[in-house]
Amino acid sequence: MRLVSLCPSLTELLHDLGAMDEVVGRTRFCIHPVHWVSTIEKVGGTKNPKIARIVELAPDLVLMNEEENRREDAELLLAAGIAVHTSMPRTAWDTAVMVRSIGDAIGRSAEGERIARDIEGRAERVQRDAAGLTTVTYAYLIWREPWMTVNDDTFVGAMLQLAGGVNVFGSNAARYPAFTLDALGTLNPDVVLLASEPFPFALAHIDEVVAATGFDRERLVRVDGELLSWHGSRTSAGIDYAEQLLNDCRALRAR
Repeated sequence: MRLVSLCPSLTELLHDLGAMDEVVGRTRFCIHPVHWVSTIEKVGGTKNPKIARIVELAPDLVLMNEEENRREDAELLLAAGIAVHTSMPRTAWDTAVMVRSIGDAIGRSAEGERIARDIEGRAERVQRDAAGLTTVTYAYLIWREPWMTVNDDTFVGAMLQLAGGVNVFGSNAARYPAFTLDALGTLNPDVVLLASEPFPFALAHIDEVVAATGFDRERLVRVDGELLSWHGSRTSAGIDYAEQLLNDCRALRAR
């Protein structure tokens, strides 16, 4: 089977499902596992894939994500007679469903079931354990100029909610709302999480937030954005990572 993936987390999933020798195209943002993806042809980006080249590669299936990729590109591929698998998981449970679906679609149902069950098992455990703990309020920063965050209708929001997180921007109507540092100071979350992607927050940005809000520096934490936002085989580790982050915050608060 010949496969093209236009979403980084799905490219990694194909590797972990055992389809390494079947992937013939990926985006320039597909970077894991590095030793493997470096051998696969790049077919553009997530928002500007090289449709003509993908058609030339004659894949049996192209994997796409409804948020990362554009509907018009999916329609062009379908019009060219290329089969497309689209998904958009918003929770760990959705991710398990997606993994099973992709595993079935590429003839690797057993591998998909193994990964899906691991996701579900970890999610159930973390959710159960968090039920007996105090909640942790948080803001999760994804961009600067303008400052942007996530609401509860996002994969990141769902991952942190599993571990007992309460998003201070959770009820915002926009999935990725812009905000001011003054507003962040007023909302006063227990912890501010600065993601490594899509914006690569650094120590200087922590200084900026501290200066504007007056928060103690220890309340600001740089976090691995891939672990918290990539849906697929990385989700299992992301669930455990979210739990550890919030447990660390509880321990800090108890000092």
